[in-house]
Amino acid sequence: MADPILITESIRVPADAIRFKAVRAGGAGGQNVNKVSSKVELRIDLTAIEGLPEDALARLQAAQRNRLDGEGLWMVVSDRTRDQLKNLDDAREKVAEGIRAALVRPIPRRATRPTRASKERRLDAKKKASDLKRRRSGPLD
Repeated sequence: MADPILITESIRVPADAIRFKAVRAGGAGGQNVNKVSSKVELRIDLTAIEGLPEDALARLQAAQRNRLDGEGLWMVVSDRTRDQLKNLDDAREKVAEGIRAALVRPIPRRATRPTRASKERRLDAKKKASDLKRRRSGPLD
């Protein structure tokens, strides 16, 4: 069950970096929920991912910081279906998607000045809001 996860030709999550655990899922499903461990938890050792560049690893750690456990392992959970193998495939796909997303370098934002037209639109909107509020308050006598 702990087969390596191939991301690209050069990047993969080796089998020894994956910890698999099946637990009982909550929610709908009747007695099936109480009897069958269909929910899947994968824990991935981020430092053991082969071929992942350092900057991509840093982006992955930042993106998944709320899903890291006390040991620093990335916890991926799937309980979409009532079938353990489908949930396992789903969790493995979540891992692959997360790593692919971390491989994309963000485009740095270049600060620009607001255009004259955008300044005029902003001021017009402020004037309209001011007029509306002024018209709302009528004479109080």
